[in-house]
Amino acid sequence: MTTTSVMTVSLPRISARVRIMLWLLVVMAVALGAVAVTVRSILQRDVDHRVSQLLTQETGEFANFVPQGVDPDTGGSFATVDRLLRVYLQRQYADPDEELLGMTGPPGKRPGVIRQIRELPADTALWQDRASLARIHDSKDSFGTLDRPQGEVRWAKVVVGPSAGQQPGSFVVVFHPERERAVADKTFWTLLALSGVALLMTTGIGWAVAGRILAPVRLVRTTAAELTEQDLTRRIPVEGRDDIAALAETFNAMLDRLERAFAAQRVFVDDAGHELRTPITIVRGHLELMGDDPADREETVRLVTDELDRMSRIVEDLLLLAGAERPDFVTPEPVQLAELTADVYVKVRTLGDREWQLDGVADLEVRLDPQRMTQAMVQLAQNAVQHTVPGQRIRIGSRLEEDHVELYVADHGPGIPPEDAGVIFERFRRGTSRRGTRTSGAGLGLAIVKAIAEGHHGRVELRRTEGGGATFVLTLETAS
Repeated sequence: MTTTSVMTVSLPRISARVRIMLWLLVVMAVALGAVAVTVRSILQRDVDHRVSQLLTQETGEFANFVPQGVDPDTGGSFATVDRLLRVYLQRQYADPDEELLGMTGPPGKRPGVIRQIRELPADTALWQDRASLARIHDSKDSFGTLDRPQGEVRWAKVVVGPSAGQQPGSFVVVFHPERERAVADKTFWTLLALSGVALLMTTGIGWAVAGRILAPVRLVRTTAAELTEQDLTRRIPVEGRDDIAALAETFNAMLDRLERAFAAQRVFVDDAGHELRTPITIVRGHLELMGDDPADREETVRLVTDELDRMSRIVEDLLLLAGAERPDFVTPEPVQLAELTADVYVKVRTLGDREWQLDGVADLEVRLDPQRMTQAMVQLAQNAVQHTVPGQRIRIGSRLEEDHVELYVADHGPGIPPEDAGVIFERFRRGTSRRGTRTSGAGLGLAIVKAIAEGHHGRVELRRTEGGGATFVLTLETAS
């Protein structure tokens, strides 16, 4: 049995700055190359167009000269085609790349050549290329192109019919476009050179600009790398109003959420460890001291079960408070406040032997989470029952104020001392003195009420009840 080992090759990471520069260079190179090619095509087309115009103009002038021309020696018409061509060529001035020729003789035979006395390069002059002249002379076309090793040649001719007993002839205009096309090519290569310089400048400027734009992104990466569970306090400076600034704001908001989540987690762990340590100790102590007596065993089981139930309630409350940081902790929906208040009143009347009173209802529709709000009101009612005695009055109600609504639970018990008013909504804080009978609560009820109120973007307040007692008010600022 053979074992095959696989080697993983990790490719080098390409930074966003380099990728931006590469894409910028590719786009710029394609754009500048397209511009250079387009300019070259336009120049080449202009050369072809100018050559065609020149050929048409020269042949047109000669065609007009044939019937109107006068022999300067006789003062009359030209006697021969040869004389016509010579006189005409003597009077013309050709362009540097142009040849004006006259050819005599019938097609199919070697023509006689009449040319202007001009100094043209021997390797390009057409009048010395007898084979090419014969092809033009024998062609039935008026315009054409010759591809020679010395370069392309554009030509046009006008055939002159012979007089009686004379040989026929033709006027030929030849143009060598290579020099003008070389100018177009030189312009093309000049543009390419300038494009290369522009690319180098763009590379330098783009590198600097990309670095400046991506600086906040690098800062985000550096900050993220330095974050730990113990230190979530670092934030990114936000400058400007562009997408990078929006990214920094979003990252900072994420850090805020993470910091709150870790803080809630730490609080949860600390609170759970602190509050569960006592019942665990009680359970262990009773189990260790439990004897063989059935009555003793029964009492121990009862005490242990009671402590386990209390631990279960503590854990559930802590989990509820930990979930208060989640965005879906409350799910608001349109609710008739009068109906909600009446339902709460019906439910809380079974909590204890008290004088329950539906104090008032606000008849309007509001957006809230009916289950969470019912939970908060029931918790306040349970708190009122724990701190009052049978027969005392507890009022449940809701009312509409100027820009908010209030749901309240008012009792007529001993009230809450001023020194306790600031701490009763904190976790595991019951105040320095108890208002009524001793309870087994963990001190999380009012903290849960506060979390539900804040989940609705509202608040919970403690007010004094007229005539003595405490009134807890849930204030919802977003009344509709």
